[in-house]
Amino acid sequence: MPSVREVAVRQNLPELTRVVTREDVKAYADVGGDANPLHQDDDAARAAGFPGIVAHGMFTMGFLASCLTRWAGGPERVRRLSAQFRAPVFMGEQIVAGGRVKAVDVEAGVAVVECWVSVERDGATEWPIKRGEAEVLLDP
Repeated sequence: MPSVREVAVRQNLPELTRVVTREDVKAYADVGGDANPLHQDDDAARAAGFPGIVAHGMFTMGFLASCLTRWAGGPERVRRLSAQFRAPVFMGEQIVAGGRVKAVDVEAGVAVVECWVSVERDGATEWPIKRGEAEVLLDP
């Protein structure tokens, strides 16, 4: 768990990577009750203009939350998380979640973290989640 003394503005969080699989997306759909064909049926996803099924936006957001909670020391330390969903995630892609400390309030024991999820696609970085922001409680 990071402490107020250890955290500095512009400090990077350790990145978290994962290759997204059909099994991941199926498990998320089963648990979340989201039976949208875009996440389960390649033909339906292709009809919508995608190369195949796409991961749920909230699956990707959950992955970002995992990156934050690992750094923070637990989910109870993340007080707020918001983000913009900007691009789909396809099966077999490696997503990378990361963040950077934007501000530290020493008195309140809180860090504000800008955060994101990226994917390399066709030689360029795309941002399935961009302009995310989290508020994290720090140890005194």
